[in-house]
Amino acid sequence: MIEINVLTMTLSDIPVVNRLLKKAFNRAKAPIIDLVAVQTRDPFRVLLGTILSARTKDACTAAACARLFSRVTTPEDLRSIPEEDLQRLIYPVGFFRAKTRHLKVLPGVLDAKFGGILPSTVEELCELPRVGRKTANLVVTLGFNKPAICVDVHVHRITNRLGLVHTKTPYETEMALRQILPVRYWITWNSYLVAFGQTRCFPRNPDCPDCPIAAYCELRQTGTKSTRAR
Repeated sequence: MIEINVLTMTLSDIPVVNRLLKKAFNRAKAPIIDLVAVQTRDPFRVLLGTILSARTKDACTAAACARLFSRVTTPEDLRSIPEEDLQRLIYPVGFFRAKTRHLKVLPGVLDAKFGGILPSTVEELCELPRVGRKTANLVVTLGFNKPAICVDVHVHRITNRLGLVHTKTPYETEMALRQILPVRYWITWNSYLVAFGQTRCFPRNPDCPDCPIAAYCELRQTGTKSTRAR
């Protein structure tokens, strides 16, 4: 294995790295929730799709979303659909039984806490069932088109590999990026890095040769195995 001396990414490199990630994103298949946002322009369906997508591959999520949205597009639809029908619609997404239970109580929580209106802030969205910071940030950015930083495993992994942050958890990564990443990049940052993580910067055996951002990566190598687990 041949090690190559490279630069660690600095704050001044963010604009050029963002442009390179955007080019890679435009050549790749967009993550499923980006497609839901583009196709529906509906924060509620972005929320539903994001909940379904947890621990589930994009192809499975896409099929489940198509079935679900043929019956459910509003909280009232979700309230009225029988639990058995809902379970059949979203099967076989990961943890489909638990997700069915959480979806069924969602309309009641919306009524009780927010007058039936889906909130548009991260903090308020986190009060909903099955909604953590990752989901809430994604709904804010893709559903409401407002700045937020959604950090999933891809964003956490890649920003650490680049050396832009040195954090141990996605939450720490989100807080660090909120301090250093210009707001104009917040909405698209997750989409670009998720697509990059799904197509090139894998958890194991990242595809480093010819990587467009290799010059900014602490991890760059010509072999096929990562020398650092992040």
